[in-house]
Amino acid sequence: MSKLESFKEEITNGYQFEGPSIIMGAGKWEDEVAKELFIRVPLKTLNRHGLIAGATGTGKTKTLQILAEQLSANGVPSLVMDIKGDLSGVAVPSDGHPKIDERHDLIGFPFIADHSPVEFLTLSDERGVRLRATVSEFGPVLLAKILELSDTQEGILAVLFKFCDDNDLPLLDLDDLKKVLNFATGEGKEDVEEEYGRISTTSVGTIMRKIIALEQQGADIFFGERSFDPKDLLRTDQDGKGVISILRVTDIQDKPKLFSTFMLQLLAEIYATFPEEGDLEKPKLCLFIDEAHLVFEEATSALLSQIETIVKLIRSKGVGVFFITQDPADIPEDVLGQLGLKIQHALRAFTAKDRKAIKLAAQNYPLSDFYDTEKLITELEIGEAFLTALNEKGAPTPLVHVYLRAPQSRMDILTPGEIKTIMQHSRLEEKYGERIDRESAYEILSAKIDDARSEEHEQKMTRRRGRRTEKTQFEKVLNSTTTRQVSRTIARELTRGLLGVLGVPTTRRRRRKRKTSWF
Repeated sequence: MSKLESFKEEITNGYQFEGPSIIMGAGKWEDEVAKELFIRVPLKTLNRHGLIAGATGTGKTKTLQILAEQLSANGVPSLVMDIKGDLSGVAVPSDGHPKIDERHDLIGFPFIADHSPVEFLTLSDERGVRLRATVSEFGPVLLAKILELSDTQEGILAVLFKFCDDNDLPLLDLDDLKKVLNFATGEGKEDVEEEYGRISTTSVGTIMRKIIALEQQGADIFFGERSFDPKDLLRTDQDGKGVISILRVTDIQDKPKLFSTFMLQLLAEIYATFPEEGDLEKPKLCLFIDEAHLVFEEATSALLSQIETIVKLIRSKGVGVFFITQDPADIPEDVLGQLGLKIQHALRAFTAKDRKAIKLAAQNYPLSDFYDTEKLITELEIGEAFLTALNEKGAPTPLVHVYLRAPQSRMDILTPGEIKTIMQHSRLEEKYGERIDRESAYEILSAKIDDARSEEHEQKMTRRRGRRTEKTQFEKVLNSTTTRQVSRTIARELTRGLLGVLGVPTTRRRRRKRKTSWF
């Protein structure tokens, strides 16, 4: 048997699956595309996560586009991060091109233009459905990690969350949290410390400064209501195609803290609310995180540990997470070891550091009798990549040089008019379009502090007439008639930390009736 025949036999056996699969392209060996030697990825193992890596301009985004649209065609919805702004074209069919037809002739199946149903989402001022979450949904543990607080500062934050939880003070946005911090070191200091322990003014000042720094990256418009429900990502259209939710974050490069905050909260929320699924025939949702280094490069060791834990556990929920980045070294080793599908586009060697990175990248892939991986990884052309996946038994497939198919949708940006038209048919715009500003900790404490100060003035006048009162400042703020009337109708937000998410099943929200004297 010739080496070419051995190559074809190994690849044929390695990429045949019983269940449904996605065709990524055809195998290539020694500059020849092996026609109809299709390279498939089984849907069953796409909850085992993945990596798309390669230098700028080598085709990573187009590979992401292929995966997302083929998942959609198989009824699997996905969320993709559109950082460069060039993924919106998945919403309309490709215009076609002779080069595309030529590519598909070599692969061995015809090119058919198609599109996928799309929903546009946004974290900032981009056009799209607004994504928000409340401070209470983050909880003190996750929020402390995002703010990079010390153990002492994290403890103070936890105490203040408990104070709000005990007193039905909803923490919805950052104004609420800042108001509680001010209250705990101002009007309510004595009574908060009597109940919960000493609160360091210096530590509270540090927490406040870090919250303001987070606000400057746009987090003030992210925290609030109505909270985005991750279950709204699990949608198909009338034809059974999975909806591709495109998060438009073209301005996120200057806001890495906001981006990592959103991603970690979303992963935690999905893990908390999605049921255990075990091994499904296809994933129920796939997340594509482009420019993944933005999630990891500024993360503390504690934050990285939480990300690694969630990535490891979330696959049992039927969710696959795919990281897109230039260098596999951008992904922490413990996360990289969890990624079943690996697609490696070309890397370029311009410096000694680049050559070292290429050597390390080559070592992430199975050994091959047919490729000099370290050499060929620098010679891959646009639209080509190394690929290895997991078969249906969970074992790695042979490493193969794949000549990739073309996306069936447009490989370009939609015009503002086209995006506007799609948004007009959005099923989520009405639900999330209006920001809700219901009464929460900020308004309650502000109003009661004003009442207490007025009452204090009256008491001073009364004392001059010889009358005394034993009410404390805390009682004056929280034991007024108005407070009792208002607070009976306020839903208490669930204070949930990430550790609770990982260990204790919780509901998204719950109401709790209290019998304390001031409510």
